[in-house]
Amino acid sequence: MSFGTGLSGLNAASKNLDVIGHNIANANTTGMKAGRAEFAEMYAASLGAAGGSNGGIGVAVATVAQLFTQGNLKITGNNLDMAINGDGFFKVRSTSGEVMYTRNGEFKLDKDGYIITNNGSRLQGYLPAAPGAPITVGGTQDLFLPTGAAIPPRRTGTLTGPEGGIRVTANLPASAEVLTPATPLDDARRRYGTVVNIYDEQGNQIPLQLYFVRTNYTAPNSTWTVVGRVEGTTPYEAVLGTVTFDAAGEVTGTPTIQLPANALPGGSVSAGVPSAAFPPAPIPINIGSAAGGWTLTQYGSPFAVYDVRQDGYAPGELTSIVVSESGVITARYSNGVSQDAGQVALARFRNVQGLEPVNGGYWRETFTSGNAVEGAPLSGRFGAVRQGALEESNVDLTQELVNMIVAQRHYQANAQTIKTQDQVQQTLVNLR
Repeated sequence: MSFGTGLSGLNAASKNLDVIGHNIANANTTGMKAGRAEFAEMYAASLGAAGGSNGGIGVAVATVAQLFTQGNLKITGNNLDMAINGDGFFKVRSTSGEVMYTRNGEFKLDKDGYIITNNGSRLQGYLPAAPGAPITVGGTQDLFLPTGAAIPPRRTGTLTGPEGGIRVTANLPASAEVLTPATPLDDARRRYGTVVNIYDEQGNQIPLQLYFVRTNYTAPNSTWTVVGRVEGTTPYEAVLGTVTFDAAGEVTGTPTIQLPANALPGGSVSAGVPSAAFPPAPIPINIGSAAGGWTLTQYGSPFAVYDVRQDGYAPGELTSIVVSESGVITARYSNGVSQDAGQVALARFRNVQGLEPVNGGYWRETFTSGNAVEGAPLSGRFGAVRQGALEESNVDLTQELVNMIVAQRHYQANAQTIKTQDQVQQTLVNLR
């Protein structure tokens, strides 16, 4: 019996050394989770045997469990490196279509713009319905970045509401001289002005000059005329609207200021600019509202332009990406536009010990692990995604070296039991 008992101990100690060696070998493997051999004693079954009369028949390795503790985060500075700080796994789809899960965030771009792992598996996440549209959590898809072509331009005046058209925030001085309306403007009437670049259908840039001329003052109200001008082959200059201020320097009434439709004939700025009569519909020059607050004021301070913006842009190429802690991938383009290109999906399991480990640092879902629960980072129990970082292996080398010494002694002690039993058997054989 002792031979079998000692042999089981040798097998268990050997398996333990295998697990320890695997941990040490993968101490620098990104996202690797250390394993631990767990043992169970063995007894021979016997009918009617009393509980305390069985001496046992050795030991067996009950399971090799993985320790899913958090590994340290290592800063890399690579924009496509990602680490999970907290609960969850990255969901990837292999080249064969199999869904797997990993904590290794060493991602790259392939030739088609898909975000892939080192073995070509595609990272899964949530995509917007259209470029620039909000991202909603639903079915996961292959995440990709539009690296193959420039994003199309957007004509100024495309959007509606407060963000549509042109928006101007400025203060017009209360001490400004009153001048009679006149176009073309002379130098005196160009004293208070700014410029904003607007864009036609093809993304051609058109500098639109805006001038504010104080044309009337009848206490307590003061009226300013807004004049627009575009230089070019055929210069354009026209009154775009008027604004009236009360005694407190606030806008009164409901002023309408806009660049009228077809103000600029095709090619009037330069060859091919604009590409056709522009704009096809009036472009509002937004100065706020009575409900939301006006962005033009007439205070007793110098003329100042605080902000000028518009909703159009030229075509642009991808220059960089930013990944937020919630997993939203924001693409930045050469034209200054930023768009949400997708959101990384995470998955978690009720029983992570039930996951099946496979080569390359991946796990498969099994019946024992339960179904994957998917969601966005930072939602529910999911952890955060850290861009430019990787999760190191959670192997503690010091502990593993100590464990190796203990396993070695375990192996030696079990070998000694076999040797002792052999000596006892030899003694019996030598009896005369």
